[in-house]
Amino acid sequence: MTETPDWFWTAVETEVESGSVEVEDADINFLKWSGPGKPGLLFVHGHNAHAHWWDFIAPKYKDDYQTIAIDLSGMGDSDHRDEYSADTYAAEILSVADVNEMPQDTIVVAHSFGGIMGLRAVARHAARFKGLVLLDSGVKHPDDERPRDAERWSKPKIYPNLEVARSRFRLQPPQTCENEYLVQHIARNSIEHIDEGFVWKFDEELSNRMKATGDIEEDLASVTCRIALIYGQNSESFSARSAQYMKTLQPALEVFELEDAQHHLFLDQPIAFMDKLSEILESWR
Repeated sequence: MTETPDWFWTAVETEVESGSVEVEDADINFLKWSGPGKPGLLFVHGHNAHAHWWDFIAPKYKDDYQTIAIDLSGMGDSDHRDEYSADTYAAEILSVADVNEMPQDTIVVAHSFGGIMGLRAVARHAARFKGLVLLDSGVKHPDDERPRDAERWSKPKIYPNLEVARSRFRLQPPQTCENEYLVQHIARNSIEHIDEGFVWKFDEELSNRMKATGDIEEDLASVTCRIALIYGQNSESFSARSAQYMKTLQPALEVFELEDAQHHLFLDQPIAFMDKLSEILESWR
């Protein structure tokens, strides 16, 4: 197990504010590390995740960018919905950017499920964003697609105390991670207290309530802003073949492989990830 480094404590102890904006009758929470007056950097988390996944990443950029992270509806501290869709999530991303007066040169950095929602946002609102950085996310090669098993709804798990809940936290999709201090930080921020005990901060029915809207291949092909992909060398969720397939759909796509990283690439290699992201951002300035 890797010891907790000083840079992590510096990052997570950085002052951060929370706020919210109403989108289609739901309050959407966000975290902000810096205010207007700089280029925008908007972080979007993955499935069943939340804005605190960026606590140890986002502070690095607050001096040069207006840096904000969103809680998509049904996750984190945002409201749940009776129905979800990529169009609704795109509207949430746009609304968080607008309410914070983020500039037209805002760049969206989005992981996994959030990448698909980010792609929808920049495809539908082409003039609003300068770029999109996808993280182990995007259009998969047809041979890499796997049929998704139907999810069965079950009563949300309720844990008797915080420690028991934290001990049950697992990354999804499953993977190992040597940086346990990062996993534990995420776990601590993934739990909320209700009268009956402690539960996860996401809608257990989200996947079953997700309505299909748009076409991901058409969205990718229609992107007119800068676009890049960083994927994990050892990811079981995304492959080099899929990355090359994406380039056939969108030749402007810049592709980067992060060595010794899996799907949750910024947990596996946080420093190397930030170095690569900084390199991309600098080249786009």
